[in-house]
Amino acid sequence: MSSTDDRRFAVLRAIVADYVATQEPVGSKALVDRHNLGVSSATVRNDMAVLEDEGFIAQPHTSAGRIPTDKGYRQFVDGIASVKPLSAAERRAIHSFLATGVDLDDVLRKGVRLLAQLTRQVAVVQYPTLSVSSVRHLEVVALTPARLLLVLITDSGRVDQRIVELGDVLAEPALRRLRRLLGGALEGKRLTDASISVSELAEEAPQDLRDPVLRTATVLIETLVEHQEERLVLGGTTNLTSSSDFTAFPGAMRSVLEALEEQVVVLKLLAAAQDPGAVTVRIGHENEAEQMRATSTVSIGYGATGTVLGGMGVVGPTRMDYPSTIASVSAVARYVGEVLAGR
Repeated sequence: MSSTDDRRFAVLRAIVADYVATQEPVGSKALVDRHNLGVSSATVRNDMAVLEDEGFIAQPHTSAGRIPTDKGYRQFVDGIASVKPLSAAERRAIHSFLATGVDLDDVLRKGVRLLAQLTRQVAVVQYPTLSVSSVRHLEVVALTPARLLLVLITDSGRVDQRIVELGDVLAEPALRRLRRLLGGALEGKRLTDASISVSELAEEAPQDLRDPVLRTATVLIETLVEHQEERLVLGGTTNLTSSSDFTAFPGAMRSVLEALEEQVVVLKLLAAAQDPGAVTVRIGHENEAEQMRATSTVSIGYGATGTVLGGMGVVGPTRMDYPSTIASVSAVARYVGEVLAGR
């Protein structure tokens, strides 16, 4: 950018910062008083006039200051050279809090609650999609000689337990063989591939194990394919209802709450978050769903070892603290992925 463009971006950045902080339209005098822009009031007024003509700021009513438009927020977000990372103490606190989660559900609930607290927005996290989950381990436990407990553990931390009624007694040597057959067919495979392997195993099982393999395979296939592909956890919806950006426009708030409740709109937003290292910001009218046009969404993929398990992020008014929100979303996603990978 030219020096003039740099200066006008500095004016825009100051307008965004003041409007986010005060919720009031920003005038040229306030900018000169609060920010060391290094130019005269007349130059600031001229720059504001150009920014308004170009659609980056707008005047909500006569004799008022200016507020950023969706285009202005986009220019601001795109111009953020770097986001200040959280402190080491903050990062340790996040990791320690998430690490106390006892299972996948608990980790995701803690993650969404923490993200809502850090950003003061509505936080949302998508459960790991089954299409990318793999079987980490299958435990086969004999509850009685004729009843088995199957414990299926995925690499995303999901744990399923099922009971298999064998209909006949299974001796310990046969149980060990069954355990090896099932483990070899499942472990390390994507869930969709694992269901195919199990069905093939039922067809190819040794004659003396045919019946227990068939009974076990039937239960496992149901476990592998019956879950819904997408689930969401939301937190901090009271942040939305207490925001002055929405309480002044109850119709807009109702539309956003309905969209969050339907979930499909949010799932589409999170579906684009396929890179655990890149934050996606959608501002106002950049959101395809009409119900979300009054909001901004900040989202990212979470996972580990290069695999994206799902998406997470926040939904809030366009007047949000973007640098802080981006930093918080990135940090929580990173540590959720690390905690799940370590289980």
